[in-house]
Amino acid sequence: MSNLPKVAWIGLGIMGSPMSENLIKAGYDVTGHTLEQDKLDRLTAAGGTAAASVAEAVRDADVVITMVPASPQVEAVAYGPDGILANARPGALLIDMSSITPQTSVDLAKAAKDKGIRVLDAPVSGGEAGAVEAVLSIMVGGEQSDFDEAEPLFEALGRTIVLCGPHGAGQTVKAANQLIVAVNIQACAEAVVFLEKSGVDLKAALDVLNGGLAGSTVLTRKKDNFLNRDFGPGFRVDLHHKDMGIVTDAARTVGAALPVGAVVAQLVASLRAQGDGGLDHSALLRAVERLSGAQV
Repeated sequence: MSNLPKVAWIGLGIMGSPMSENLIKAGYDVTGHTLEQDKLDRLTAAGGTAAASVAEAVRDADVVITMVPASPQVEAVAYGPDGILANARPGALLIDMSSITPQTSVDLAKAAKDKGIRVLDAPVSGGEAGAVEAVLSIMVGGEQSDFDEAEPLFEALGRTIVLCGPHGAGQTVKAANQLIVAVNIQACAEAVVFLEKSGVDLKAALDVLNGGLAGSTVLTRKKDNFLNRDFGPGFRVDLHHKDMGIVTDAARTVGAALPVGAVVAQLVASLRAQGDGGLDHSALLRAVERLSGAQV
């Protein structure tokens, strides 16, 4: 029998499936629940256990991890008679790894405390590739003692793991991360269109740019997407649109001006409005191409 905590995993999407599988590989007993049967089948094939409901998944868990798209989904699985707070045992640790508003995380921690359940907000950065390779950056909000308890689990999922402050701090840092990523992708997309219209060998140009000060993790991860026009979703435009809404709203609340971020948020919104919401966020290239006169 393993001495590792028993884990319930709620949400087995593009990120959740490989992350839960990495916990299984590390020796954790993982019971999962999601809405898609094929994702449950994938979990059981990897050595996990499928649960028919949130309540069933969390009932005997020491740690409950949620990885769902946005604040409404977190609230849907956390609250109500069939939710996590009503069915997890007192003393359990709830780790929300979704990207949601900081206030949602703060409210969840308060509600969970009344049930004797501890909470960490622990959103991640690194995309699907980072999830598969277990090299995610994990930004955490909550109590130091809960972070210390969860750290071995985080180490099975990521490489850079930092407690950023109290409840909600992880989500605030994730919002800043999404701001930087979106602006970076937009800059890369504009550079690609400029280079191609100038008749430069795009692959050679991106290789040399990525070796200098213009280089970035974004360019490393998304270079092939740009070169091949492969926009299969690693992180969907729809989700980045949601995240840009989070960061612009949070910035307004604290009185921080985001002039470039606001423009990129509108470009992401327009890309989504043109029907590209299901594509990878590197599809911002398509928006720049349209603005530059291409038929996309």
